Amino acid sequence: MLFEALRLAIRTMRRNLLRSALTILGIVIGVGAVIAMVTIGNGATAKVSADMAKLGSNLLFVRPGQFGPGRASADARAFNARDIQALRSQLYGVKAVAPVAQSSVTAIYGTESRSTQVVGTDGAYLTAMDWPPGAGRGFLDSEVRGGRAACILGETARKALFGAETAVGQKVRVNNIACDVIGTLVAKGQSSFGNDRDDVILMPLRTVQRRITGTPDIRSIYVSARDGVETAKVQTAIERLLRERRGIGPKQDDDFTVRDMREIAQTRTATTSVLTGLLGAVAGVSLLVGGIGIMNIMLVSVTERTREIGIRLAIGARESQVLAQFLVEAVVLSLSGGVVGIATGLGLAYVASTQMQIPFEPDPKIALVAFVFSAAVGVIFGFFPARRAARMDPIEALRHE
Repeated sequence: MLFEALRLAIRTMRRNLLRSALTILGIVIGVGAVIAMVTIGNGATAKVSADMAKLGSNLLFVRPGQFGPGRASADARAFNARDIQALRSQLYGVKAVAPVAQSSVTAIYGTESRSTQVVGTDGAYLTAMDWPPGAGRGFLDSEVRGGRAACILGETARKALFGAETAVGQKVRVNNIACDVIGTLVAKGQSSFGNDRDDVILMPLRTVQRRITGTPDIRSIYVSARDGVETAKVQTAIERLLRERRGIGPKQDDDFTVRDMREIAQTRTATTSVLTGLLGAVAGVSLLVGGIGIMNIMLVSVTERTREIGIRLAIGARESQVLAQFLVEAVVLSLSGGVVGIATGLGLAYVASTQMQIPFEPDPKIALVAFVFSAAVGVIFGFFPARRAARMDPIEALRHE
């Protein structure tokens, strides 16, 4: 009986091909939108996680001041070299402590120039950020102590200034400083915050403080914990030590901020996941609209085929057979829309992922759920028209014009 109902359903769809195509369009849009939104969301989440990992392993950022609504204190006292030395000597489980002084500069080589960011730091920066040189070398301790005019170029800055030329061993002018290029960095690409991490020039901290910023202030400290050490414990130790060094009382708020990259990554990942779920739910409304469309068309089909139904009932067809016939038609319509919708959604997600430069992360579970849900839509919205057809009075149906 089921095979016969399936054969009749396919024949009916072929006989009314345009109407069937328009009927399943709502299911196609709904399933396709859900698949596309969830896949794109998964790709965005994967990109956020990868970008955070590129910033360095077990990384913490320390900055003077508290930031946020009602907490801004950007005028808080900056860090100094003694704070760096204290963190390096008194913290347990720390792999690297890197001071950072940053400023906007113009770099010039020959006829090429580039507005970029200079980061004044020392050799610990590359360790903390897990960022090895692609060519050349890092800073020597003597270069950092003596404030030598040496620099390491990020990939974007290197391309802008040197193109296909070899940068290591050349000289560039950073503002008014003639700087020896001792190395270049491996490309890290754009971060999830939208900035280009490769558009940077590293220089010894003392050189930047003396000749670019004109101040001994250190505005940021990057701390990298050793593998196997919980960053939460390191964060607590940093906060305790800095409170002591900055003379903050027991009931006073910190005048500095310590941010754990893992917490930031988890927050951003959770936010992306929530947005993905919301977008998927909104897209799922299209499935409801598609189901209503199937019910409407099936009701029209029942009305059009009243005499056919009457004849079938009059020659001995049972109500269950008529019910199965129309229910199978509705399910075939919705499943057809589900299959096409899955293919469409994956195709749209692939194109969007390519354009947005995020990983293509299809989820087989979501595709399966969408397929099952499309079948459920056919059963739910096809049941009422099918029951109406099955309960027709054969005599009244035969009289129908």
